[in-house]
Amino acid sequence: MKEHICVCICTYKRPVLLSKALNYIVNQTTANRFTFSIVVVDNDLYGSAKEVVSEIKADLVYDIEPVQNIALARNKAVKNASGDFFVFMDDDEFPSDNWLLNLYLTQQSFQSAGVLGPVKPYYEGTPPKWLISSGICERPDFKTGTILSPKFTRTGNVLIRSDIFTKGENLFNPEFGRVGGEDSDFFRRMIGQGYKFVWCREAIVFESVPQERWKRSFYIKRALLRGRSNSLHDKKLPLDKKTKRVLLSLVAFLGYSFISPFAVLSGEKARMKFIDRYFHHAGRLLTECGIQIVKER
Repeated sequence: MKEHICVCICTYKRPVLLSKALNYIVNQTTANRFTFSIVVVDNDLYGSAKEVVSEIKADLVYDIEPVQNIALARNKAVKNASGDFFVFMDDDEFPSDNWLLNLYLTQQSFQSAGVLGPVKPYYEGTPPKWLISSGICERPDFKTGTILSPKFTRTGNVLIRSDIFTKGENLFNPEFGRVGGEDSDFFRRMIGQGYKFVWCREAIVFESVPQERWKRSFYIKRALLRGRSNSLHDKKLPLDKKTKRVLLSLVAFLGYSFISPFAVLSGEKARMKFIDRYFHHAGRLLTECGIQIVKER
């Protein structure tokens, strides 16, 4: 009997992008190695994705998570999913033709708990030159089979063995569902339990980068939220480790503040890297002080 893959997508008020993603998924190549179905969880109380989903001719389950929280939406997707493997992809992404097949074959080859693949930017139109030259939308890439540390894990493009979710605590933590980081928290806990996640360079998805992401302010907000999320993660650490991380962030923030005049005059890649790290540490320190400039994504 063939193994079954369930593709899980959580969506919130992005019907055009969701439609594009679903149409790419239903046309995936399987090489007759597996079967697959789709679960869509709408994080909009009013079910704005229902019409889009109804137009897709596929083995598909649609459900609504009324509380706007990406972790709760992911957990509801898991509840609705069935099969040997669950695959997570974001609603603003669309996959290459052999995406599912490459994820599956890599899992079979390395017998891993899960497989992650590249998420490459897809620009809708002609983006500003600084955005391309900065590389801020590019992500690290690895040789297929590379075992990943928690730092390089996420849910934007990942296949996970379904049996992992049978343990009660192996779900996404709603505490991070409005600020981000629920995926890195999940993988950190799973890797801590001994599960192995590997990379598949050939399992590519593309992430749409719309015009609202063509502004530096978007990346400043994202860095602040990441710092806030990391601070929330650190609450679970022993006091000495948490204090050490806060002190390291303070030293880094002061150091970046000192070099800021030079960063402004540097090239785009160095400048955006500076902005990303500077506001990341700022977000962490502000959270430690009980200050929330940006509360949620």
